[in-house]
Amino acid sequence: MAWHYRKADKGLGELRAREIINNLKYAAAGIGLQIMEGNKVIEIKSANINKGFAAKEWLKKFDSDFVLAIGDDYTDEDTFRAMPEGAITIKVGAGSSAATYSLQDPKEVRILLSKMVSNLSNAEENRNETVLTKS
Repeated sequence: MAWHYRKADKGLGELRAREIINNLKYAAAGIGLQIMEGNKVIEIKSANINKGFAAKEWLKKFDSDFVLAIGDDYTDEDTFRAMPEGAITIKVGAGSSAATYSLQDPKEVRILLSKMVSNLSNAEENRNETVLTKS
């Protein structure tokens, strides 16, 4: 379960986050739950399951020739570490990360994705062109 407070008033959001964390620590103690603080998000989850575990399970079900993982906070680090060799992992924002690459902000993510789609479209057009050859 996650509580996001990115759009909350800064002071009030941080105050409520502290209150929630303090209360959850007692409630979660000894029952296998983990509380994680991210970028204006608090997650409470099973200590044995994380985004990386879920991503690995999902990738087992689908044969992929390209894997891209993009995340912006601490809760995405398990995903970066779980990605298969050759996957592209991108941390958005400042801070150290297990991701291979980084971008400064969501605007850069949108630019990157737009360029990727454009390149894919161009490759598709080139592949579908009929080439006449002399017999």
